[in-house]
Amino acid sequence: MRNAKGFTLVELLIVIAIIAILAAVLIPNLLNARKRANDTVALSYVRNVVTAIEASRDAATGQLDKNKTNCKDYVSPVPAIIGDNGCTIRYINNDTDVEITATYQGGTKAQVVYKDGQLTLGNSSTNNNNNNNNNNNNP
Repeated sequence: MRNAKGFTLVELLIVIAIIAILAAVLIPNLLNARKRANDTVALSYVRNVVTAIEASRDAATGQLDKNKTNCKDYVSPVPAIIGDNGCTIRYINNDTDVEITATYQGGTKAQVVYKDGQLTLGNSSTNNNNNNNNNNNNP
């Protein structure tokens, strides 16, 4: 009888099966981790924009520069998942407050909205901003 120094077919199949099971368990977790990381990038970027906007507020009047409507006017570079035109600023309450909307791809959600001091993740949909447009004109 010869002295066999290799692995048998059954041993190789068992190792391949174990690797396949591990891959099936780990790959979805890695993909979800990347999506959550993209959510965090978008949230952090909008937080930085809010900080930059508040830092540029006129100290005497409290007014904001309403000519800047793109987030990249305040914080640059814009993350690749958001893109140059994926983040917009809307001025409300006689230009003393802002609503920031960042739409992005590759996350568990598709949009970050900052409004009334709250930062929220959500899915992009038609904006219901028409109901909120400067309600200061009402008597």
